[in-house]
Amino acid sequence: MRSFRIPALTMLLLAMAGAAVARNTIVNITLQEVLDMPEAKSKLDGSVRYFLEGQPTPQVISRFGVTVSNPKTNGANKGDRQACKWAALSALVNFQAAAREQGQGANAVVDMVSYYKKVVKSSATDIECHAGAIIVGVALKGTFAKIAK
Repeated sequence: MRSFRIPALTMLLLAMAGAAVARNTIVNITLQEVLDMPEAKSKLDGSVRYFLEGQPTPQVISRFGVTVSNPKTNGANKGDRQACKWAALSALVNFQAAAREQGQGANAVVDMVSYYKKVVKSSATDIECHAGAIIVGVALKGTFAKIAK
C-alpha cells in the first residue's frame, strides 16, 4: 500500500507544478501607458513615432517594410501590468533602433498590431501582452514609414 501512495503523490505534485508554470494571462495595456512611463522619456528620443492600426496617423509619405519585435522580460517580483509595460517599451526601443539602421528616413512605425505567436490582434488603443509565471512577452508587428511632420 505504501509503495502506491508515493508515486501517486509525486504524480499529483508534478501535475500541479506544471499547471503553475504554464500560466499565460493576457493583459491589455494601452500604447499611451507605455509612452507615458518615465523610462520611455529617457529611452525613446522622439525620432520615431508609433501608431497602432486604426489609430489616426499623419499623412504617410513612404512605407519601407514590415518589422516584428518580440521582447520578453522577467516578470518575477513585478505585477503583470508593470512587466507588460516594460516588455512593450522594449519593443518600441527595438523599433527605434531598427528605424535608424534601415537608413531610409523612417520616422514612424505605423499600423502596429499585437502579433503574439503570429496571431494578429488589432486595436487602436491596446497592446496585448502575455504574462507567464516568470516570463512576460509582447510581440508587435508594424510598418516603417516616413510621415509628414
